[in-house]
Amino acid sequence: MKTIALAFRYLWSRPLAALLNLLLLTLGLASITFVLLASEQVDRVFQRDLAGIDVVIGAKGSPMQLILAGVFHIDVAPGNIPLAEVEKLRRHPHVAKLIPLSLGDSYQGFRIVGTTPEYQAHYGVAFARGALWAEPMQAVLGAQAARETGLDIGAVFAGSHGLAGGGGDHAAAPYRVTGVLAPCGCVIDRLVLTSSESVWAVHEKHEKHEKEGKAADASHKEPDDREVTIALISYKTPLAAASFPRLVNSSTNMQAAAPAIEVSRLLRMLGVGSQVLRGMGVVLLVTAVLSVFIALWNAVRERRADLAMLRMLGASPARVAALLLCEAWWLAVIASVLGLAAGHLMAEVAGWMLQAQRSLPMTGRLWVSSEAWVPVTALGVATLAALIPALSAYRVDVTRLLADR
Repeated sequence: MKTIALAFRYLWSRPLAALLNLLLLTLGLASITFVLLASEQVDRVFQRDLAGIDVVIGAKGSPMQLILAGVFHIDVAPGNIPLAEVEKLRRHPHVAKLIPLSLGDSYQGFRIVGTTPEYQAHYGVAFARGALWAEPMQAVLGAQAARETGLDIGAVFAGSHGLAGGGGDHAAAPYRVTGVLAPCGCVIDRLVLTSSESVWAVHEKHEKHEKEGKAADASHKEPDDREVTIALISYKTPLAAASFPRLVNSSTNMQAAAPAIEVSRLLRMLGVGSQVLRGMGVVLLVTAVLSVFIALWNAVRERRADLAMLRMLGASPARVAALLLCEAWWLAVIASVLGLAAGHLMAEVAGWMLQAQRSLPMTGRLWVSSEAWVPVTALGVATLAALIPALSAYRVDVTRLLADR
């Protein structure tokens, strides 16, 4: 215990050098912690939101855009597809479940999704209060959407064009809230759900006001003329993945995007950024190793008299070497605490920014098992930096030191 206390005092006897070494170690560990937290949470989001969805059907365009718009709701869909064609796919022998989504409007940045009760059931989200819509122009709010908009059961609101919330309001066709969903940690938390019929009615009323000569009835379109934006499909058998997407892409005006393929591409793109940040962390740790090594090497040279005195008082060579190691370990322990705290703070700030953009959820208030390697890494780095100075202190010749005095 005396060695540990003395090492702590020696560490702060040179405060500027100690702070510099501490800063380098902390920044490196914080970068690695942030990458671990972000990677883990992004993987969890993808796995959770993609669960049970084998293929996404939409208009011709970018498959990646189709996945981002239809599954994660962080992009705009390429266009609409005929409802009649979607219903044909529903009857295909390979299709076990088909969930249509009608997109295009939002409220305060939260996307309004026209769908069926199967969508909420697919993610297994329970109601915090209220119930599902019973008729058109009724809506159900996800947990985050309800919290940030302040809407509750019985509230009335009108949607806006697009996702920014700055388009023209559909004031002539307001929605009434009938339920609020419990938090699920999935994409539904940030959505406003309603029936497909509601979305069709809103846009048909809008067309009636925009274009003269249209029929006054909001339901003037025939069912065969209606459109949806995206269809989420689950297969009856995994073997369907080999033929069904090719069938849709070659024989229809729609496209089929396989989430597994597109998400793998997306993760590779995101992986470049995480590798850069992880690389920066490694560079900072290497710099910290060199800095700690130089500081401890100079400390051995500066403390020759102190080391000689310790040996004269009965300290063994191992005790003197342990003093240098403990000094480095003190740096590692303090930097681990600060690095973990800074990494979680960075994740929380990133999560706040993503939440403001209604994007993927992230938080710093989460511990992942891989973070246990952060203090282990710090101790390893500190030990590596202290080995040669500690060995030098171990081999100190007391008689020579006293003769030099």
